[in-house]
Amino acid sequence: MTIALCTLSHSPLFGINDPGPETLAEVNAAFDQARAFVKDFDPEITIVFGPDHYNGVFYDMMPAFCIGSAARSVGDWGTEPGPLPVDRTAARALAAAVLDAGVDVAQSEDMHVDHGISQPLEFIFGKGYTNPVVPVFINAVGLPLGPMERIRLLGEAIGREIASWNKRVLIIGSGGLSHDPPVPRLEEASPEVIARLIDGRNPSPELRAERERRVIEAGKAHAAGAGTFQEINPGFDALVMDTLSDGDVSATDDWTNEWMEKEGGHSAHEIRTWVAAYAALSAAGDYAVTNRWYWPVQEWMTGFGMMTAVSKEA
Repeated sequence: MTIALCTLSHSPLFGINDPGPETLAEVNAAFDQARAFVKDFDPEITIVFGPDHYNGVFYDMMPAFCIGSAARSVGDWGTEPGPLPVDRTAARALAAAVLDAGVDVAQSEDMHVDHGISQPLEFIFGKGYTNPVVPVFINAVGLPLGPMERIRLLGEAIGREIASWNKRVLIIGSGGLSHDPPVPRLEEASPEVIARLIDGRNPSPELRAERERRVIEAGKAHAAGAGTFQEINPGFDALVMDTLSDGDVSATDDWTNEWMEKEGGHSAHEIRTWVAAYAALSAAGDYAVTNRWYWPVQEWMTGFGMMTAVSKEA
């Protein structure tokens, strides 16, 4: 058994809004190193923790957690649409193990995922990848949200199960860090938007293009200092990365939803995916962070970070 990890930010504005040649070169160089790390590890299966942004999961049924035993990408923001190469046997084993551990988790035989899961997989493996995966959805935008302790318990339950597989398992956590993009909130939305948040599957190409245009314009305004969205908080982002680097994932149990939103913006809740990933890695024993990168990218409206780590027994 060997377990490795790669946590990383995602952004729909990656490759669209230009952060400048120096930042882009540094980010791409970091991706090259992360891809080399994964290639050297040569995973037999990848567990990816990711959120959704009202593209695949809606308020008609909003689970806290869901494991996909079959899944498809909706193809937003340039990601490829279509089925993911899900290992159904592994996914069902994970669902059973999590339930046996006393953590409620949903299971989907037709999970729809957006760039929150598709983008990091394509970043790491390239488009058209065939590497077996298991997607694990973690709700990070559909309020109300549960306490952070539940995220750790979910990750630990998954980690204990994959530690028994005698396989090389890569864990990906996709989300965060501090960012406050124009994601609608049910309590503040118009009736038209509320209807879309409840069931907005299969939007027309025109509606999807209009939504993406608004996000692109928001990113440009934010970079120009003319936006109304909360600023990136490098201090918050460093605290998240420092805490997970230190190896005591339980230190995040006391992080309240209100505090995370105040410090990191409305979508800082996506750090749940990082916490779950590191909790899964920690269940196999002590771990060591091997690389860490970070940039506050205004054009992408996010604190963009990446970390790689391995279980010390490896």
